Amino acid sequence: MGESTAKRVVVAGAVIDEGRFLAARRTAPPEFAGRWELPGGKVEPGESAQEALARELREELGVEVEALDRLPGEWQLKADLVLHAWWAPLLKGEPQPLQDHDELRWLTPEQAFDVDWLEQDLPFVEEVVRRLDGTV
Repeated sequence: MGESTAKRVVVAGAVIDEGRFLAARRTAPPEFAGRWELPGGKVEPGESAQEALARELREELGVEVEALDRLPGEWQLKADLVLHAWWAPLLKGEPQPLQDHDELRWLTPEQAFDVDWLEQDLPFVEEVVRRLDGTV
């Protein structure tokens, strides 16, 4: 049976710049449209999580990031799919909603919960806020 198949990982990036982090509003699928997330995507076979995140954010936002360290925890999206999030300082570029998103917003810790986050991102957003508050 399919018991031995490894879980696929979806990576999300807490894109950090100048004490703020990036929120992205989804356009699809319909049940997620209009809700906000930390941007990212699926890890492809043969890719590390860091490589996948850098590639996804290049494709979706047109930016270069460095996935520095994984935020604690994971969120089960489906039986075979888990969400991991990474602390990913912005290296280069100005984020644009190129695909999968129609709006981006830089949030300070004080503004972190001004948007309607997808449930799976909330624990990671809370961790990002804790870290940002600690670094100011």
